[in-house]
Amino acid sequence: MKPVVISDHARFEMERRHIPEELLRQVALAPEQVVSSQRGRVICQSRIDDPTSDRQMLLRVVVEQHPDAVFVVTVYRTSKVEKYWQPEVEP
Repeated sequence: MKPVVISDHARFEMERRHIPEELLRQVALAPEQVVSSQRGRVICQSRIDDPTSDRQMLLRVVVEQHPDAVFVVTVYRTSKVEKYWQPEVEP
């Protein structure tokens, strides 16, 4: 398993948004979905139950996949699950 390297910006946002580092690492390494992004980045995302708002949220971790590590660019949580969740494509 590749190590997860958290950028200074991502660490700042993680702390500011009260996102536990363990949860960030879990989603970065084993997301429910991976969505393409800009500049060769991908967004690892998973649905989570947010105890502070008592509803389902989406945790999105923007990463760059390097050969030797997963580099976290930023992280955020959103209530707009329907907007960002990609429906499963039927074979």
